[in-house]
Amino acid sequence: MPAPQSPDAVQRVVATPAALALIERLRAQHGALMFHQSGGCCDGSAPMCYPDGDLIIGEADVCLGEIGGANFYMTRAQFEYWQHTRLVIDVVPGSGGMFSLEGPTGLRFLTRSALFSDEEAARLEREPAP
Repeated sequence: MPAPQSPDAVQRVVATPAALALIERLRAQHGALMFHQSGGCCDGSAPMCYPDGDLIIGEADVCLGEIGGANFYMTRAQFEYWQHTRLVIDVVPGSGGMFSLEGPTGLRFLTRSALFSDEEAARLEREPAP
């Protein structure tokens, strides 16, 4: 289990209100959840939502934080590319990933990104990497 972030830490992953509402809806149906940023293949580069523990997390994965009470992971190799951006998890109409819990809802999670400000980047340099 990842260590809790301090309240003033720079958030590497956040969720929009629409994403938080869908997370809560999925939690009510499936229980505790987790996310993993897909790196491609079958479902493209989408955030995938699973029942907590259904995807085995290993040493090649890092936890970027949590959204809506669900831990959010990606591979360490992928993190090397995304480390300078905040991931913003949103929801749009469409078919979700075939392995992701939102698939049947008519909605899908989508990752947007925003570069960290110079101040945030400097703070991140002083914090341990995930």
